[in-house]
Amino acid sequence: MSTGIASAAAQLTRPFATVSPRIRTRIPLIVTAVLLAVMFSVGSVRYEGFLSAQVVLNLLIDNGFLLVVAVGATFVILTGGIDLSVGSMVALSTMLTAWLVESHGWPLATVIPLVLLVGAASGTLMGWIIHTFEIQPFIVTLAGMFLARGLCYTISTESITISDPTTAGIAQTRLYGPGGLFVSVPVVIALAVLVIAFVVLHHTRFGRNVYALGGNESSARLMGLPAGSTKIAVYAVSGLCSALGGLLLTFYMLSGYALHAMGMELDAIAATVIGGTLLTGGSGFVLGTALGVLVLGMIQTVVNFQGTLSSWWTRIVIGALLLVFIVLQRLMSGRRPAAD
Repeated sequence: MSTGIASAAAQLTRPFATVSPRIRTRIPLIVTAVLLAVMFSVGSVRYEGFLSAQVVLNLLIDNGFLLVVAVGATFVILTGGIDLSVGSMVALSTMLTAWLVESHGWPLATVIPLVLLVGAASGTLMGWIIHTFEIQPFIVTLAGMFLARGLCYTISTESITISDPTTAGIAQTRLYGPGGLFVSVPVVIALAVLVIAFVVLHHTRFGRNVYALGGNESSARLMGLPAGSTKIAVYAVSGLCSALGGLLLTFYMLSGYALHAMGMELDAIAATVIGGTLLTGGSGFVLGTALGVLVLGMIQTVVNFQGTLSSWWTRIVIGALLLVFIVLQRLMSGRRPAAD
């Protein structure tokens, strides 16, 4: 009797046990793609003007900066880590850009490499501290979050509006395609980052090291993989993507402000998890992260089209979806044996 109950419980907690690992890792990605298609279909039926390719492109225009930040977060989460500093780094990037361009008259061509260097250097420093002193990533990146947000206020407590012609020109440029459809320059940059990240993760030795480190760090070390340098490198990538995301947000908002990107680190993590990346690391796809970002954007778009709903419904739906996908991840991996 007890054996039968235990067997039923095991079946309940491991419904995908008979599915091959290759297919099992793709289930969240498929679920996210289906969810996105269903949301778009329902919106098209329910709201006039929703069924338009421009609505989809607007998702990229409004969330290009989040896509870049989420791509960087995916590298970190694939190793089993987490980076809570990305939202603050985005805000610091907007402040640095606005302050140097508007208040000091620096050319944008000089400011952009400097901001990217600051982001990459801060990520490298946090990764080095995490690896060298074996401190939990949560603690180190939490300190980085407060540090970056605090540095924003040392620059200015007020919003800095950008009127620089070069920056405004890039921000207002529209790239037109067939049928009058258009995207912005940041969208092109975000898609380029997505393609580069896909190639790096799936077709380079560094990408294989990232997956191996997230699968089992001890095994990766025994296999002779450069676990330390890989761990430092993923945080450098996250910092670099955060700084680039900050630059794209600057083009989107045409301002720098210390309160920009509040909570964006949670949006990036949510998009990564909804896109199918395991929070424990070792499994996930950067293309799934892109789908996760589009799902978040689609929720906001539906709320906007509805018109009568508060924007807080976006957070409520994201929270519910996140909970569902975390449970789905658990069901795919199955409950660990008690001996673990």
